[in-house]
Amino acid sequence: MIKLFKRMWRYMTARGNAAFNEAADPKIQLEQAIQEAHEQHRRLKEQAANVIANQKQTEIRLNRTMEEYEKVGNNARQAVLMADDAQKRGDAVKVTEYTSAAEAFANRMIALENEVEDLKSLHLQASQAADQAKSAVNQNSNALQKKLAERQKLMSQLDQAKMQEQLNKAMSSLSETVGDEVPSFDEVREKVEARYARAKGASELAEASVEGRMLEVEQAALNVEAQSRLNELRAQLGIESGAATEAVPQTSTAEAPAEGQTAEG
Repeated sequence: MIKLFKRMWRYMTARGNAAFNEAADPKIQLEQAIQEAHEQHRRLKEQAANVIANQKQTEIRLNRTMEEYEKVGNNARQAVLMADDAQKRGDAVKVTEYTSAAEAFANRMIALENEVEDLKSLHLQASQAADQAKSAVNQNSNALQKKLAERQKLMSQLDQAKMQEQLNKAMSSLSETVGDEVPSFDEVREKVEARYARAKGASELAEASVEGRMLEVEQAALNVEAQSRLNELRAQLGIESGAATEAVPQTSTAEAPAEGQTAEG
């Protein structure tokens, strides 16, 4: 039963993560990744600084111990010389005191020698760790610079993808229905073409109908009457009908016999 709950929890977690990643803005996620990379680099630099500081402290201790060792060695040699000088003078008390001091300095030298060896080993390890830390910081810095350069490339690709998505959406809206209240381009085109076809058909029917022919006859009669009236006006003005007819350009070959008949009449 516990295993079942664990599997269900893992499934729900994975499903929630998938839904979140699908709905999340890639640009924001990219900025979050870059910020996390900066934070990791900062922590790495702090750790490297601590390692280098430890190496420096070990180096300081080693130098100080070696200085003390040299000083104690000089004191030990001085105590031996003073003991030897006291022995030459026959001063047994001073010999004993200087010899004890020389032995104390010698013991201190032995302790310092061991400490120096230990510090040398520690310093070597600290130096290696510091070199590794510096190398790690440099490598991570290069990786961070590559990520920053790649971020610019990804940002450009993301903007291009968004533009292409908008273009695809605009193109699809020309051939697909956008919604119940917004017709598609194809629907509007079919509607316009259907209306134009109906108007064209109605016009052809009007031209072929009896009423249309009657209108043509009436127009022809009006033209004949107008031509007769013009001939009368020419006669009153003493203008020959033939000369006037030549001066006025004929609109069609069908009207020429009609004018000739009128002149003969």
